Amino acid sequence: MDNKILVTRSSMPTFEEYCEEIKDLWDSHWLTNMGIKHKEFQDRLEKYFGIPHVTLYTNGHLALENAIAALNLPKGSEVITTPFTFASTTHAIVRNGLIPVFCDVNEQDYTIDINKIENLITDRTVAIVPVHVYGNLCDVESIDKVAKRYGLKVIYDAAHAFAVKYKGVSSACFGDMSMFSFHATKVFNTIEGGCVCFNDDHLVQLLNDQKNFGIHGAEEVAYVGGNAKMNEFQAAMGICNLRHLDEEITKRKKLVEHYRQRLSGIEGIKLSKIQKDVEPNYAYFPVVFDGYKYTRNEIFAILEDHGIIARKYFYPLTNSFECYRNYPTAGVEKTPIAQHTALRVLTLPLYADLDISDVDRICDIILR
Repeated sequence: MDNKILVTRSSMPTFEEYCEEIKDLWDSHWLTNMGIKHKEFQDRLEKYFGIPHVTLYTNGHLALENAIAALNLPKGSEVITTPFTFASTTHAIVRNGLIPVFCDVNEQDYTIDINKIENLITDRTVAIVPVHVYGNLCDVESIDKVAKRYGLKVIYDAAHAFAVKYKGVSSACFGDMSMFSFHATKVFNTIEGGCVCFNDDHLVQLLNDQKNFGIHGAEEVAYVGGNAKMNEFQAAMGICNLRHLDEEITKRKKLVEHYRQRLSGIEGIKLSKIQKDVEPNYAYFPVVFDGYKYTRNEIFAILEDHGIIARKYFYPLTNSFECYRNYPTAGVEKTPIAQHTALRVLTLPLYADLDISDVDRICDIILR
């Protein structure tokens, strides 16, 4: 087990670089409540994304939950989304008093099937929460057209899409808002953390109110807000990791290309389609085992026996969760492509410092 390989490993700056970045916190003792590091990190992200506004959060889930809340959508309204996602996406919708309407995904990149959205729109539909998956972008142009045609809001769960661009435009710039997760397992991390990106100037104060108790001054509380602030140590990690992001993505690219070289053209092994006009971040390497000599579960077990931890991601679908079984559009039979994929997909180990020889080892085991 000395050679155990996990599905991911967090990218980190050197110990010395991080210590240098946080050193002045011992002088100021300003550790949270939107300090100097918080402001610097926010400014850097706004420049990086090329978007007017970024609001930072202590985690991606609260970022998404607050983003949806900021739109003040009527309680009991319907929001079209996909079940092929992490629990957070659906939870953020429901915790805002809204009803998730589950749309199937497409077979090429596992994002929401644009051809099935309109059939799910009713007079109670108020928004779409599409999910960029594995670094694959949703069909943002088609979603925008549908949203404008029906007057719907669009909030992207872009947890997997940091640094991804479409036709040269950052994934942060699509929809009314985009949420990024900076969890330790992501391409870019702040240990934990997240942000909401948007253009609307009027949302700045509201989002800040939501994450900081609605406090406007020492003796003034103007909004019933919560606590979701990113602290200075998280922001400092973000500042450091942003410096090395391009290098990290380059390393990931080489690994993904090697995986593709080894696993392409194998009967029963399906790799995610390379998207046109998209500059990827190589966040994950999903493989669908469909008619291969081993099932997904068998491959998972064989790899585990060799000390290699892959992940059944995303499985199970959120529309199969016990807490959502009573919703009208719940039930995996209503999203057959998502279910078919969820039963067969495995994300293989991928992180910047993974060695090419380990990729060969993983592929050798799968292909033996």
